[in-house]
Amino acid sequence: MAKTVELTTRIAAPPEVVLRHVMTPRLLDHVAAPMIRFSYPPSFDRAGEWPLGKHCVTMRFMGIIPIGWQVIGIEVPDSPDKDTHLLRDNGYGPLIRRWDHWIAVRPDPSGSGTLYTDRVHIDAGLLTPVIAAYAKVFYAHRQKRWRELAADGFAALRG
Repeated sequence: MAKTVELTTRIAAPPEVVLRHVMTPRLLDHVAAPMIRFSYPPSFDRAGEWPLGKHCVTMRFMGIIPIGWQVIGIEVPDSPDKDTHLLRDNGYGPLIRRWDHWIAVRPDPSGSGTLYTDRVHIDAGLLTPVIAAYAKVFYAHRQKRWRELAADGFAALRG
């Protein structure tokens, strides 16, 4: 029993700036905090761009409670729309068999800013409804953090 969760928000920054940040683990760390904290393998460069492929991370809820490992499977698929850029995390872990997260970045039709969409397909067996409910809260949190980050000129990602 798979479920799909999708949320879209407007970010007050040009699409090319949003896309540049989407492509970095540092952005994920910032927008997921404090709900989820990620630990990467020792050789992983979280300040650089996401390398394509699978990356095993461990996670802590609220930075404290261990919730296990998850594979983040980074892909950059072609978009059917020339103005939309996609990033895919085709992930999974021991509790979540499928966490297929698609990020779409496209210009806001109003002419200013970016429309940013998180869409995730979840299969966690009997836990799917609970995980999907959490995903709605988590992506709303992430998108709020995105809007705050853009309003501050992405200062928190410098350095």
